[in-house]
Amino acid sequence: MSLLPTPGEFKETYSDDEELAEELPDRPIASLRDLQYLYGRLYTLATAGGGEFAPYLTPEKSTDLFGEQESLAILRVDLTGDEPALDPDRPVEFRSYTREDVEAVAHAWYDAARGFDHSVTHRTGAGKEPEKVAEYLYQRLTYWAADEVIQEAASEHEDGWIVESLAALGERDGVEETILDAVNKQIEGSTTALTTVAVKLDSDGNYELPGSCGTTVFNEAMRARKRSKLVSKNAATNSIGQATDLVTGRDGPTVGTAEDPLNYFLGKQLEKFPGLDPDEAWRSHPVSEDVAVTLMNASTFIDACSYYTLESNVYYLPYFFGRPTPTDARKLYTALYRVVNEGDLTPVERMYSKYTHDDSRISNADRLQFYVAAVLQHQTKRYDVFGDEMNASLMYPVELAREHCAVLSSWAFDAEADLPHPDVRPALPAHEEWSLLRPDVKAMVGSIAGGNYFRSTFATPDDDDTVSADDLRIQALVASLSGGSIPVARLLEEYADRLVQESDEDDEGFPSMFVAMQHAQLCAFAAAGLLAGEDESLTKPAEYATSQMQHDTTQRARTDGGSKAVKRARKLEQFLDDTPALAPENPQRRGGFLLGVLVGQVSSYQQSSENRSTTLVDQYSIKSVTGSKIERLASDVLDKNVVYSRENRMSSTMYAEVVDELVETLPRAERDGGWDIDTSELRYYYALGVAYGMNNWIPDEEADEQTDDDATPDTDE
Repeated sequence: MSLLPTPGEFKETYSDDEELAEELPDRPIASLRDLQYLYGRLYTLATAGGGEFAPYLTPEKSTDLFGEQESLAILRVDLTGDEPALDPDRPVEFRSYTREDVEAVAHAWYDAARGFDHSVTHRTGAGKEPEKVAEYLYQRLTYWAADEVIQEAASEHEDGWIVESLAALGERDGVEETILDAVNKQIEGSTTALTTVAVKLDSDGNYELPGSCGTTVFNEAMRARKRSKLVSKNAATNSIGQATDLVTGRDGPTVGTAEDPLNYFLGKQLEKFPGLDPDEAWRSHPVSEDVAVTLMNASTFIDACSYYTLESNVYYLPYFFGRPTPTDARKLYTALYRVVNEGDLTPVERMYSKYTHDDSRISNADRLQFYVAAVLQHQTKRYDVFGDEMNASLMYPVELAREHCAVLSSWAFDAEADLPHPDVRPALPAHEEWSLLRPDVKAMVGSIAGGNYFRSTFATPDDDDTVSADDLRIQALVASLSGGSIPVARLLEEYADRLVQESDEDDEGFPSMFVAMQHAQLCAFAAAGLLAGEDESLTKPAEYATSQMQHDTTQRARTDGGSKAVKRARKLEQFLDDTPALAPENPQRRGGFLLGVLVGQVSSYQQSSENRSTTLVDQYSIKSVTGSKIERLASDVLDKNVVYSRENRMSSTMYAEVVDELVETLPRAERDGGWDIDTSELRYYYALGVAYGMNNWIPDEEADEQTDDDATPDTDE
């Protein structure tokens, strides 16, 4: 059960703008720590309310006990006499823990592996036997009340005698046995419970729990103990000093070993902070005690706004630009509440859904921004954080999804596009069962956020369970969410490696669908402005979505004589014109693509018309293509095409529109001093050509082309 009130309840509780403004940061959100602090304040207000002790309490840690039998175990201590004593009639009380008890028990959780909870209220482990429950109750006197830090805090408080009396009671003979006997009389089986004390301070009064007994001594002692853990952790013994708080900007005592919900600043990460002295950590990362505990309270919202993909934790944290206003706070709480409580969608999808379908829930959408980062955990307490972008926009992944779908809806992919030649196939294949070839913006946003967008097209590591910080899939994910950049040279390397992997692992033929997904993605990256590289022709967007195939015929197409050949020529010319990377100024890239087109078309012909199981695609696989071999490969393929042209008694060369472009391009590619194009780049565009050629071929289309018989006049009339 969640302690979080509904957005309506939160708005009602904090309806006063002036009062709410006092609880919010007094400066714009400018760093991750500012944002964590805002999240922590909202969470504390929602669950524990205001007040100086609220940030220290952890009411959410035991909501699972609400309504459970015997889930609240109370040691009743009478302090009205000359000496502290257990209540003679009922030393231990068991009852069901309820939401109404939350404020009264004032629970401040601490990792059980490290000791007892900060507050006098302590949660047992799961399913404890009566003897163990009794031991926990007894330890409220001997462990908590007698703790050195607790005793020191009590000595400075006017009601410190209450804590001192509890410690004194714990030293008295027979107390432990009395507690055990009382517990055994009331419960038989195991239970999980909050164990606490209730004190009687007035002879005519009732037994009151720590948070409702009319004194702050229990909370002051709790705060002191929690503070001690903020300055002494791992190798640090007393990391505290006077400095300027990096969140509030106020001077005062600061602590150096505060926990971080993102694991960004950790004392053990010495490689990230060379020469770090843990006791002096407050100098490099100064936050006050109150800010430190507020940052820790941000974890619920931060965890809800994170998700796991590509073996990394991705954080996508929304906020409004500028200094938080009461209106911003209410609307941000609403958004965070929805992410915590609704469905299995990633926070990106959740925010997109609200942004596009229910704008009233997120006003000032133009001010809505996101912190984005990916965190890799290599081993316990060892993390790599990268991305770390504060000013990301929801529109970055949305724009990428829209651009991707626009490419899929263009003539290059969509057979149903409004084109002048409906019987000509699209340049590349598309299929509803392949997620990156289905033009659905909402689904594409989910694919981008969830990582499948990159997992589907990038090379797969040898061990997919371990990821390094230089994994381009994660870098591309962060860039897509934050508007960063993706190096196009590395991207093409990933594409080529993936195609080689698919070719080696799949016996079903050439991976045309993977090529199609990659090219649609490459075009989308370029259109969204995410590609970076020195060669502008590789980063410039394709024009498929903004152009149509030309209506006019070309002289080159007329040489084939057939209508399908004419249309093929028009389509090829248009594809080359609309793809900046294949412009005439890039003859090596263009030549590799054209060679792939010819290989693809001839291979399809061999398979369909010649019934050959081994085709040119098998002979000249993607990984066999290199700059040093390209000319020999081209010569072999051209020769094979001539052979088939003669066998079909054609008056011209089969697939002349490709052959003419190829023989024109190859000399220019060689003229500049040899094939020096990067091998990955050459392989990718060769594979793109093969996919184009295989999708371009239509069974029996050679029958439509002019043969020698067609050129001979009929003399029998």
